[in-house]
Amino acid sequence: MVPVNPALAAALVAGGTLGLGLWLLASTVPRIGRPRLDQRLAPYLVDVSPVAAQLVAPRRSDPLPVLGALLAPLAERGTRLLESVLGGETTIRTRLRQSGSSATVGGHRTRQLSGAVIGAAAGAALGVVAGRESLAVIPVAIVGIGAGAIAGIALVDALLARAAKRRSQRIAQEFPTVVEFLALSVAAGESIVEALRRVARTGSGEFAGELDRVVSRQAAGQPIAEGLAELRDELAIPPVSRLVDQVLAAIERGTPLTEVLRAQAADARDDAKRSLLEAAGTREVAMLIPLVFLILPVTVLFAVYPGLLVLQFGF
Repeated sequence: MVPVNPALAAALVAGGTLGLGLWLLASTVPRIGRPRLDQRLAPYLVDVSPVAAQLVAPRRSDPLPVLGALLAPLAERGTRLLESVLGGETTIRTRLRQSGSSATVGGHRTRQLSGAVIGAAAGAALGVVAGRESLAVIPVAIVGIGAGAIAGIALVDALLARAAKRRSQRIAQEFPTVVEFLALSVAAGESIVEALRRVARTGSGEFAGELDRVVSRQAAGQPIAEGLAELRDELAIPPVSRLVDQVLAAIERGTPLTEVLRAQAADARDDAKRSLLEAAGTREVAMLIPLVFLILPVTVLFAVYPGLLVLQFGF
């Protein structure tokens, strides 16, 4: 077995990087060959033929077509596995919308790639440091690269999910107050559009900002029903979805909106109370920790320590 030293490990990494670079350069080389008749006619038929548009679209030559064909099913399964674990495009778009971020799905993929690169570099460094005294430095570094890349992607997704959850909770907390304000405005004789505009103008929370976006779209010419439906589909928050469904049904059937909004506000407050009771029930054990480890020992100390002093000085 050939002993592996840091210089040989660096040479292997440099050689792999060089091979990857040469492969990427080779993939940009256009294919050599005389174009067929359909390929020559395709530029003149782009406007009327989708097949011609596909032929004219730029392509890159694959230096390893056989290996690519063999690994295509494995790559597809890996892609589906990553989407099921980390979330697909729809899940990422919903989380970005819930978090209030202006980034796109492509921007989030870029952050995932950056996290994977940083994690892989950190994993490789830790692997080299951990295995520098043994001959298994390369396998340990490879494992560290893979684990670091996965950890980097998972960290980026976890931060996005956390931001989306926090903002969704803030919207759910503001929901009953905003809906009651809407009910008061509608009961005073305003239309649903005017009520939404009033809430968006006077409110300062997250949900008021979302309603302000709907009102802005309505002012730009979008129907209010379509704007509310987009808000429901983009946020995917249960209270907001129920409210929008009820409001759209009332607008379509001509039902008075005042009672609908009041019922939604009452249901939202009941849901908040139920969530608070459930949180208190799940944290009951955690609430006992300060009682058992702080309050009870201090109480026993105050009760026993004076008696011990009396016994010590009395005898």
